[in-house]
Amino acid sequence: MSNFGHNRHTPLLDLVNEPSDLRGLDESQLRAFADELRSEMIDAVSVTGGHLGAGLGVVELTTAIHYVFNTPADKLIWDVSHQCYPHKIVTGRRDRIRTIRQGGGLSGFTSRRESEYDPFGAAHSSTSISAGLGFSVARDFAGKDNHVIAVIGDGAMSAGMAYEAMNNAGAMNSRLVVILNDNDMSIAPPVGAMSVYLSQLISSKPFQSVRHLAKNVAERFPRTFETAAKRAEEYARGMLTGGTLFEELGLFYIGPIDGHNLDHLLPVLKNVRDTDYDGPVLIHCVTKKGKGYSPAEDAADKYHGVAKFDVVTGKQAKPTPKAPAYQNVFAAGLIAEAERDDKIVAVTAAMPSGTGLNKFGERFPERTFDVGIAEQHAVTFCAGLACEGFRPFAAIYSTFLQRAYDQVVHDVAIQSLPVRFAIDRAGMVGADGVTHQGSYDVTYLGCLPGFVLMAAADEVELMNMVATACQIDDRPSAFRYPRGEALGLEMPERGTPLEIGKGRILREGTKIAVLSYGTRLADSLAAADELAARGLSTTVADARFAKPLDHDLVRRLAREHEVLLTVEEGAIGGFATQVMTYLANEGLLENGLKFRPLTLPDYFIDHDKPPLQVAQAGLDAKGIVAAALQALGQAQVESPARA
Repeated sequence: MSNFGHNRHTPLLDLVNEPSDLRGLDESQLRAFADELRSEMIDAVSVTGGHLGAGLGVVELTTAIHYVFNTPADKLIWDVSHQCYPHKIVTGRRDRIRTIRQGGGLSGFTSRRESEYDPFGAAHSSTSISAGLGFSVARDFAGKDNHVIAVIGDGAMSAGMAYEAMNNAGAMNSRLVVILNDNDMSIAPPVGAMSVYLSQLISSKPFQSVRHLAKNVAERFPRTFETAAKRAEEYARGMLTGGTLFEELGLFYIGPIDGHNLDHLLPVLKNVRDTDYDGPVLIHCVTKKGKGYSPAEDAADKYHGVAKFDVVTGKQAKPTPKAPAYQNVFAAGLIAEAERDDKIVAVTAAMPSGTGLNKFGERFPERTFDVGIAEQHAVTFCAGLACEGFRPFAAIYSTFLQRAYDQVVHDVAIQSLPVRFAIDRAGMVGADGVTHQGSYDVTYLGCLPGFVLMAAADEVELMNMVATACQIDDRPSAFRYPRGEALGLEMPERGTPLEIGKGRILREGTKIAVLSYGTRLADSLAAADELAARGLSTTVADARFAKPLDHDLVRRLAREHEVLLTVEEGAIGGFATQVMTYLANEGLLENGLKFRPLTLPDYFIDHDKPPLQVAQAGLDAKGIVAAALQALGQAQVESPARA
C-alpha cells in the first residue's frame, strides 16, 4: 500500500522539498533523481488517477529547468499544465501529491492559489507564451533581471493564439524562453501543417497537410524524388525544418534536442540562462509521452488520463459502466441521422474521443474533421459549410466553445447560419475542476438573437435533440449534455424530432412547480417526492428549450402554483433569466407568485466528485426542497418519510 511520506526507494528525492534543495545536488546525481521522480509520480497517480503520460514525458525537463533556473524568482509557466505533477512534487507539494484531483486536495493543473511556484494557472491550451510575454515586459518595466520560461507542447502549438504571441514576442526585445515540448502527440494525433512541421504526423486521415502537399510537389520532380512515400515525407519535413518559421517570427531557434537526455538539456539551458539574447528564444525539445513506464509508452493515448491503476501491470481500475457515456449517445444519434443524410458533417477541435466523434469518424471518415486546437477556426469553418447547404455539427466542450465566442456571434448568429453546436461537458465535471466546468454556455448563447437552445435531461432526450437539430435549417442551434454516464434508459435506434420551443410536464401537482432545464430533472423528481411526503403537491416540468421558451408552459406553471422554481446546472443569466424576463413582461410576478431561480452560485466550485459539486451548488434534490420550503416560509425539518 502506498504511503503519503517518503520511502527508502527515493533517497535523493527525499532530500528535495523544494527546488533550492535540488540545486544542492551534484549534477551527476540528476539522472538518478529523475528516475526517482518518475517512480514517485507513477506511484502517486496509481493511487489517485489523473493525467499520467504528459507528466512522464517531462520528468527530465522538469528536473533540468528547476536545477538550472532560480525558481520561483524565475517564472516557470506550463501550458495546459496537465504535465505539472512532477513539478508539484519538486515544489513542496510531494506530501499532498496523493490528494491530486480529489476533493479538498491539489488541483490537477497549476494554480496561483496553490503555490508561488505556479505563477500562472492554466488548463486550456496555448496561453503560456502570451502570459510569459506579459511577465517578461512587466519584469523589464520593474528593472528586474529574472528569467521567464514558458513550456508548450506541440499540440498546444497548433492553436492560433500561440502564433499571435510569438509574432508579438518576436517584434520585441524582451527576454523570454519558450521551450517547445514536442512529443509527437497531443491528446489525439495533431493535425494540420504545423504539426507535420513539428513532428512526423502519423495519421490515416486524408488531411491536406504540408506532408501531402509536399508529396504532390515531389511527384512533379524527376522520378528519383518520388521513389517512396517515406522519401516524400522526408521532403515535406525538409521544406520546413531548421526552425525557419520560428526564426521568421523573430525567435532565436535552438534544437531539436533530446528532452530525456540531461547531458543535452543542461548545457543548452545553462547557455540560454547565461547568454544575453536580444529577444525571445525557442528551445525545441523532443520527448516521449509516457516515457519510462512501458504500459503508458505502449498505449495509443500514452495514458493521457487514467483511473487508479496497478503499477506492475498497468491495468486500470475502471468500473464497468452501467450505461453509455453521453458523448457516445451523441455519436450514436448523429451516426443514425448521417446514415440518412449525406449533408451531415462533424467537426471537432482536437477532441474526437472526448466528444464521441471518433466513433462517427470510423463510420464516416470523409465527413469528419478534426481541425486541431483551433476552436475559432472550427466555428467559422462550420459557418462556411452551412452557407453551401451542408449540415455541420460542431462538437465542442462548453468551456472550449468559450474560446470561439466572437465567431459564434459574428460568423454564425448574425448571419443566421444553421450551425449545430453539440455542447459536451455541460455542468459540473468533477476532478477537472473550475477550468472545465460548463457553467456559462446557456448564458453566453442565450443572449444571441435567433439561437435555438436545448438541454437534454437524459440520453433519450439527447437522441431526440440531435434529430431536432438536424431539421433546423434556418438558424443556429445548440444542445447541451453532461460529462459521464447516462441514466441507463432503453435507447431508440434513432431520435424523434421535438416540437421546437415546447417543454413537457412529467408530474402534476397544485402548490409548487419545479421547471428543470437539462440534467437536474432526476433531482427535481426526487425533490417532488420529498415535498409530497410533506403534503406539498408538486408539479415537475422539463423545459427542454431555453430559446424559444415555452411561454404557454411557463404561464400555466406561474398561474396555477404558489411557488415556481427553475433549476439549471449553469450560471446566473441563463435559463432562469429567460423565464424571469418573460414572467416580468407578462405581469406574472405581480399576483403573489413566489419565484426562485436555482443556478450555480456566484463563486467557482473546486474539483470534487460531481454529486458533491452539485450539492454544494444547492442543485440536488435536497437543495431544491430547501428552496421550495424557504419560499413558503417553512423551516427545513426531517420529513415524515425519513422519520
